[in-house]
Amino acid sequence: MFKPLKPRRGTVHIKRDWCKGCGFCVQYCPVDVLALSKDYNAKGYHPPFPKNQQDCTDCRFCEIICPEFAIHVTTKVDEEEHA
Repeated sequence: MFKPLKPRRGTVHIKRDWCKGCGFCVQYCPVDVLALSKDYNAKGYHPPFPKNQQDCTDCRFCEIICPEFAIHVTTKVDEEEHA
């Protein structure tokens, strides 16, 4: 029998000190995973943080749209797939 497909999930990784606080990743995330932090990075900008990490669909749009290459996404692998 066929197994039903599970939705893909991702984990967002942010290089805080590379960010210039443009907010593109926050504004264009289709599932509202990111928000701008109130804290400053070393450059004096407000970097994003994953406020809803569990909602990431691994679309990688934040990674593609970031002009500073400050975000990358890794695909979560279910533990049961490796058992």
